[in-house]
Amino acid sequence: MAKKYYIKTFGCQMNVYDSSRIADMLKNEGYIETQKQADADIVLFNTCHIREKAAEKLFSDLGRAKLIADERAENGLDTVIGVAGCVVQAEDEQIIKRAPYVDFAVGPLMYYRIPEILRKVVSDKKHKGIVDTDFPAINKFDFLPENKAQGACSYLAVQEGCNNFCTYCVVPYTRGAECSRTVKEVVEEAKRLIATGTLEINLLGQNVNSYHGEDENGKERNLAYLLHKIAELDGLKRLRYTTSYPADMSDDLIACHKDIDILMPYLHLPVQSGSDKILKAMNRRHTSADYLKIVEKLYAANPKLKMSSDFIVGFPGETDEDFAKTLEVVNKVKYIQAFSFKYSRRPGTPAAVMENQVEEKVKKERLDVLQTLLFDYQTKFNEACVGQTMPVLFEQKGRHKGQLIGRTPYMQNLHIETKGDNMNKIIDVVVTAATTNSLSGKEI
Repeated sequence: MAKKYYIKTFGCQMNVYDSSRIADMLKNEGYIETQKQADADIVLFNTCHIREKAAEKLFSDLGRAKLIADERAENGLDTVIGVAGCVVQAEDEQIIKRAPYVDFAVGPLMYYRIPEILRKVVSDKKHKGIVDTDFPAINKFDFLPENKAQGACSYLAVQEGCNNFCTYCVVPYTRGAECSRTVKEVVEEAKRLIATGTLEINLLGQNVNSYHGEDENGKERNLAYLLHKIAELDGLKRLRYTTSYPADMSDDLIACHKDIDILMPYLHLPVQSGSDKILKAMNRRHTSADYLKIVEKLYAANPKLKMSSDFIVGFPGETDEDFAKTLEVVNKVKYIQAFSFKYSRRPGTPAAVMENQVEEKVKKERLDVLQTLLFDYQTKFNEACVGQTMPVLFEQKGRHKGQLIGRTPYMQNLHIETKGDNMNKIIDVVVTAATTNSLSGKEI
């Protein structure tokens, strides 16, 4: 009987991509996927360290995995427990010290070694507790198997790491310095995804618009060049990229939103704060005026374009006046979606030891005000879509029989009741109803 694997993924789209590549490697080792942890011969947690208490949440999950593994052992079944991702990079040997039953832990740049490590663990119990958190000089992508589409939407990592060192962020410490894949490598992976059913590709990177991969002649190319190359591929219907850094939004990248028809009219461009004082303290390489000028250029390039963003409230030193400037940016840009969080200390980052930490009560009050405003704009945009006909890419089944859930060009979730075979297809839908978080529609 084939061995089974179970992967639980936390965090960003890059982690989702990494988990899919780990799954590819496990399948090549003869494992098959299971959605039930109790049925799994290998249990893997792919972790994220961006949010508060990420490590504690991991150890809670590991404790539950240990109980399940013990129950399996009573029935003569072995279970391998592994951890991957940014929490491993941040915690290093502490993973094994706190959870000695963990068989292996690998950082986000070393997961290509999982098959090798797994074979050691399975064949020799002396190899339990392996930890690998190196920052290798080699490119992990060179060691990954060729992948195939898992549906009509696919993520494609083109860049990894970050050189910006925002004072609140752990990514440079857990993912390392910026590294870009070659143009050829990315285009070949895109071709494979399209050939196996992908209609939409989302190019990924911690700072995707800092992409600087080499072409076949060794010339360094930027993201705008890469977008044009991928947009030329037959069979691709939609193209996106995320996450972008404002200071790296070049004019030729902005022009892509005018010139590339399949580039979706939706861009996630984090601003974090509307206060120049706070942006400087965050070590962001832009002011609020810089950001708004970029948005103005984007809207001019494509009047149909809509924006989403990230916000941190209660950053050390933030006053009521600073927070008010964030609200001003929201009112000018009119985001249709956003992610907003209270500032939380990340050990090892400069902001964690800054003076003038904001009280939790104040952070909560400000977040409530910000989210009320953001949700108001999101709701208004969704409601304005009612009556419109929109192309929707359906990629998952709903809770009810005959219900499908898809995404509009603006990344809105939309569900329909259908009798047709519309899974993994783009069909025109009339929007019939809207809430803050989703749309309903009827196929034409």
